[in-house]
Amino acid sequence: MDIPNSLAVIFLAALIQTCFQLSVSVLTLLSGHTIGSKRSQAKLLRLTSSFVIGVGVMTMLMLSFISLVLFDIYGPNAPQIIWAVGCGILLGVAIAVWIFYYRREKGTVLWIPRGVATYLTKRTKSTKMSAEAFGLGLMSVVGELLFIVAPLIISALVLTQLPAVWQLAGIAIYTIVSMLSLIIVWVLIGSGHTLGRIQKWREDNKHFMQFVAGAGLIILSFFVYASEIIVNVAGKA
Repeated sequence: MDIPNSLAVIFLAALIQTCFQLSVSVLTLLSGHTIGSKRSQAKLLRLTSSFVIGVGVMTMLMLSFISLVLFDIYGPNAPQIIWAVGCGILLGVAIAVWIFYYRREKGTVLWIPRGVATYLTKRTKSTKMSAEAFGLGLMSVVGELLFIVAPLIISALVLTQLPAVWQLAGIAIYTIVSMLSLIIVWVLIGSGHTLGRIQKWREDNKHFMQFVAGAGLIILSFFVYASEIIVNVAGKA
């Protein structure tokens, strides 16, 4: 896979991750509790900014760690069976997203372990310092690992093939693009938009985001399979 196609895969994988909503949900909860406690706008911005930074740092660390492990095991040319397994994981997660991502109830309650959901909810209520908000951002990424692991693995496999400079660029692209929806909500909150309007938009469009995430995973799976497996098999024939 050449560099433009590799970066396109990373970009698409990051776009898929930005459709997932756990970090956005936690950000809105944190903002709601902060506003409800009648803290200042400056305090709200400090907490939400620290949360967003925490999400970015954990996303970058996860992608870098998975890439390092895969490179250490397979080097720059992972076996085709590993690519096939990665594509299979993408398809499996796509089906899971379409069926399970949102719980069958009103609102935007996500299908994540209830222990994780309870922990994050409690932490949003008690978060009063920037360091706590940063840690909450870290944990919100971990809490959704079941769904984001597929695009992370594929992106990591792609990164192992790239030169060092392009690896850094790929990590930066993935981190920034995967946070687009979170950054948009953060900007809206900081500019004074009400949480009620933001939440209503999320509820009205949740099934669209769910469909886009699943469809994106399937498209990514077929593209990677064609680029890494079919092309190589045809080249050896």
